[in-house]
Amino acid sequence: MPTPSKLNKDPHNHYFDLGAARQVPETHAWEGLHEHPVVDGGVGAGEDAVPVVDMQDPHAAEAVARASEQWGAFLLQGHGVPRELLARVEAGIAGMFALPKTDKMRAARQGGDPYGYGLPHIALYFSKTMWSEGYSLSPTNLRPELRKIWPDAGHDYSQFCGVMEEFHKEMRALADKLMELFLVALGLTGPQIAGVEAEHKLTETMSETIHLNWYPKCPDPKRALGMKAHTDSGFFALLMQSQVPGLHLFRHGPPADRWVEVPAVPGALVVNIGDLFQILTNGRFRSVYHRAVVNRDRERISLAYFLGPAANAKVGPLKEVVGGGRPAYRALTWPEYIIVRKEAFANGGADLEFTKGGTALEMVSINPDDDDGMDDQGDISS
Repeated sequence: MPTPSKLNKDPHNHYFDLGAARQVPETHAWEGLHEHPVVDGGVGAGEDAVPVVDMQDPHAAEAVARASEQWGAFLLQGHGVPRELLARVEAGIAGMFALPKTDKMRAARQGGDPYGYGLPHIALYFSKTMWSEGYSLSPTNLRPELRKIWPDAGHDYSQFCGVMEEFHKEMRALADKLMELFLVALGLTGPQIAGVEAEHKLTETMSETIHLNWYPKCPDPKRALGMKAHTDSGFFALLMQSQVPGLHLFRHGPPADRWVEVPAVPGALVVNIGDLFQILTNGRFRSVYHRAVVNRDRERISLAYFLGPAANAKVGPLKEVVGGGRPAYRALTWPEYIIVRKEAFANGGADLEFTKGGTALEMVSINPDDDDGMDDQGDISS
């Protein structure tokens, strides 16, 4: 793991044409990718079958609870987002990433900007580069951002903006329903859910970010990595992926630690729980450690719709979940948690290399013998 002095300070300054590469350069060659086996997570995989939740099922909340406690992720069906819309979104993303590099580089993320074209922010913490291109967007600022790529605001621009705005509307409505389903899955009653919303306004104040990913064909996928293994920092993410598998979820043994490949199920979305949701649920629902791999013969496209709290909201364990127990984590804002994550990365990247200990979640956990921990119970305010 690189030390802070060896971090790749600006991975966007040098564009490498992944789509035209005939070999994996050393800058993109990762070690330790095969320390754990990869197993199929499709139907019939037994205990490694990725959980499936049908939102139309009357027992959906119980399925969400099991999946959130045991996996931190699940495949979501019956969500109501039209399959034809997902196909149009995927086609639009493919068209955008197929543009000449000069067009895409006009939108290159600069410095600490949260939005723009380029590698994800975690790329800054590694000396190796990931085999992917990305674009982070704020749904509320979509059109001005995309004008950087299409300055003439022509047909392609209008069409892509239109489909992304339609997608955002559907996904935000789904995210609101999913938040309520999560609260039901935690065992909260109707009055308790109403009380949580009245006090904390979780659904009303949730913020969203869209991140587009393109994983080109790779001449040697055993040496390259599309997305470094990590947990998400926010509440949860809704992931749309093309029909090319590539998302892996980590599971501890027994019988052995392994990566589980998430099947590409037509029309299904993947839900990943993030660190702040683990804090909010007092550790009951677990954030999921995941990565993306690449393919020799086919490119892969995905879109992550990230949900999190408002920037100034203090997030701590809900008192309705803690009950008569003790909070496991102290309350903090999302920006404060990002600072903790950076510290974990700088201390050897322990936030990702979880086997070494010292993760960001551990850094904000409360010692059971610390009497001050009760002050953080249910502290979510804006």
